[in-house]
Amino acid sequence: MNQPGREIPNNVDLADNPRLQRALQHWLPRYHSWWHDMGPDGFQDHHEIYLRTAVSADSKGWADYRYVKLPEYRWGIFLASKDEKRTIGFGDLLGEPVWQKVPGEFRNSLRNLIVTQGDTEPASVEQQRRLGKNCPSMYDMRNLFQVNVEEGRHLWAMVYLLHSFFGSDGRNEAEELLERRSGDDDKPRILETFNEPINNWLDYFMFTMFTDRDGKAQLKALSESAFDPLARTTRFMLTEEAFHLSVGDTGIQRVVERTAELMREMRGGSEDVRTVGGIDLPTIQKYVNLWFSTSLDLFGSEISSNAANYFAQGLKGRWDEPTYNDHMALDDVYRMETYEDDKPETLEVPMRKAMNAVLRDRYTTDSELGLKHWNNVLTRYGMSDRLRLPHYRFNRIIGVYSQQRHDVDGQAISEQQWAQEKDTWLPTDADRDYVESLMSEPVTEPGKIANWIVPPKRGIDGKSWSYEYVRTEP
Repeated sequence: MNQPGREIPNNVDLADNPRLQRALQHWLPRYHSWWHDMGPDGFQDHHEIYLRTAVSADSKGWADYRYVKLPEYRWGIFLASKDEKRTIGFGDLLGEPVWQKVPGEFRNSLRNLIVTQGDTEPASVEQQRRLGKNCPSMYDMRNLFQVNVEEGRHLWAMVYLLHSFFGSDGRNEAEELLERRSGDDDKPRILETFNEPINNWLDYFMFTMFTDRDGKAQLKALSESAFDPLARTTRFMLTEEAFHLSVGDTGIQRVVERTAELMREMRGGSEDVRTVGGIDLPTIQKYVNLWFSTSLDLFGSEISSNAANYFAQGLKGRWDEPTYNDHMALDDVYRMETYEDDKPETLEVPMRKAMNAVLRDRYTTDSELGLKHWNNVLTRYGMSDRLRLPHYRFNRIIGVYSQQRHDVDGQAISEQQWAQEKDTWLPTDADRDYVESLMSEPVTEPGKIANWIVPPKRGIDGKSWSYEYVRTEP
């Protein structure tokens, strides 16, 4: 086998690090075996995909585009440029030089953060591995595979940190990342959201809109880390993550636009777009309710000693930490509304312990941008209907709101009320059956698209959306 430093695009001088080369050389075939077994099902050997490949960390030209078979994709290791003057921007060590090596006292905490982030990357590939077989267009199939290979590259990014800075413990953790499987009874993925299969494209668009946006939030917080290699790694990951979010945002926007088209065409009669193969707005809203609330649980409990410690130690900051005035966060409190015996109560939580809630709030604001895009479509079609995010207390199973049922407006309700109303708020089996019935057959001819979604406004890399992004070998 060739030396990994020659095979893998990188800007971390792999060729000058024999120890790291050997470690990655041992891990590489296992990664390829995992990709073959758990990557996109049915598209590994006989298809060429027009994909973007990272080749540097230069913002002026960091990637190139070409046809490639999925197993031959060149997963690289890239860190954002190093700032020699960078200092710790928050916590008890504010103003001290950032670390280029892992401090012994923070070793376990940093490793856990890296492993948890790393575990989500292959998990999402596993969840989505069968979606190519029911794609709405060749354009969408290509975008799915682009997201998949970049999630694989993000796994490489975390494995690089584990191998480089955590010795035998890191190597063992890197092996475990390939041994866990999404939904496996014996060795599931760490976070429960990543153990649910994604069988249809409405779920997929919601996942890339909301769950990948949680990934963005976590990467934004880790990009402030005092451990400089982690900060630089996650800053470059955010460059690719932006595309993943756009797949979800524009994907749902295209679904909403097709629904609006069908509703306008049917104004003279029934407005139930299901009768003409569309996805009705109430069903889209149910999926928004599900995926937004599920993604909120990924932030963890709103009151968290772990989050306080991560902040104090400089391991994990806030989204755009420099925009805050108090980088110590010792004097402020975070007020959160809860219920005690079904009565509203305001808690004042020390700001450091509320860091998960602070990050969740920024995530919510960012998610609202997508809703604005979708509602602008409805406005353009002259419709008064609006999609909205449910309240952050709705449908929670983790955190301070998990002990009480709440409706979509955040009001406390009884278990009986929940049982009576939940089918109006969340997708039912019948809803899922209908959505999946629309996607029973793939649309793979260039320039053709499924009935329930409109074409994108533009294609990839300056090409038309109807370009032949996926080629089958003769």
